[in-house]
Amino acid sequence: MPELTARVVRASFPKGTLVIRIREVLGSLFTDEDFAGAFPGRGRPAIWPGALALVSVLQCAEGLSDRQAADQVRARTDWKFLLGLELDDPGFDFTVLGDFRSRLITHGLEERVLEVVLARLSQAGPLRAGGRQRTDSTHVVAAVRTLNRMEFVGETLRAALEALEAAAPDWLAPLIDSGWVERYGAKVDNYRFPKEKNVRREWAEQVGRDGFALLDAIDGPTAPAWLREIPAVGILRQAWAEQYHQDAEGVRWREGKDLPPTRDRLSPPLMTSTPTTASNAGRAGAVIKCTCVRPASRMHRI
Repeated sequence: MPELTARVVRASFPKGTLVIRIREVLGSLFTDEDFAGAFPGRGRPAIWPGALALVSVLQCAEGLSDRQAADQVRARTDWKFLLGLELDDPGFDFTVLGDFRSRLITHGLEERVLEVVLARLSQAGPLRAGGRQRTDSTHVVAAVRTLNRMEFVGETLRAALEALEAAAPDWLAPLIDSGWVERYGAKVDNYRFPKEKNVRREWAEQVGRDGFALLDAIDGPTAPAWLREIPAVGILRQAWAEQYHQDAEGVRWREGKDLPPTRDRLSPPLMTSTPTTASNAGRAGAVIKCTCVRPASRMHRI
């Protein structure tokens, strides 16, 4: 543990935080040896696997996507304290977390994350001997994947709205109401997703309904035909086919085996932090500012 990190964090949080207590009470939960099978000596990443395992557990506990979790490592001193990092450590790219989980699953080590957590918690006393913990490693991995998918669909729809607002503001304005502004007025990665599974599903399916409504309007007879050629609209159409079902009963969020294989799905687009200035301020009560999705050729698959 870097001395400066420890001194600054203890001075800043004299009462501690959950993250600090995990480090102080439980110590270093993971070692590289716990994940040696997935990370051979040659080609081992710069970020030690134990740190990535800790981040994965905290993601599930705090409801964070990969992008949000990587931001926490860069921005929060208590997370640096937990991971034993220098205060000026730049952290890592969010895609490292997805690669980490894939390696664990490929090598059958995904249970290792929770096994070590539960073992240390039991030793420290918070769990009674023989007690059962509802959350398992499968739940942790599934929850983080869901959060990443939620961020992806939200930002994909925002990007399409941004592109349409710039290209055809007068056509788009009547379609947008205050509910849309509330849901898509800020970047989705700044939003703390709800922890309840049913509430997450409701949020995702609302985004799905909004996306299909927008696509229906674009395909309608009164819409300019060239709107369908906008790259962000094409990405929205493909993403919605992969992430949702739409039938006579409504819109359904795909889950589990109902999803296309991971390697065949669009991954989250690269998003910048600089919003585009809208030209029609005040339309529909507010301007939806989004970051444009990169052209389809720049998209990568996971």
